[in-house]
Amino acid sequence: MRTTQYDSVCYRTEQREEPVRLKNLRTGARGVSFGCTYAGETVQVRLDNGELDSWERKDCIETTT
Repeated sequence: MRTTQYDSVCYRTEQREEPVRLKNLRTGARGVSFGCTYAGETVQVRLDNGELDSWERKDCIETTT
């Protein structure tokens, strides 16, 4: 995702406490955001199977499903 999209996802996740649906472009995994790391440009994600992961900004996109 682009920097502006990343900033939007992080704002909604951390300031509005709104989980955002994401998809990992490399693995196809899906989950919801629960935090961001601005220094490394990563998003912390709770996967659909309940596991936790961290994805780089360039490896994921926002999705509606």
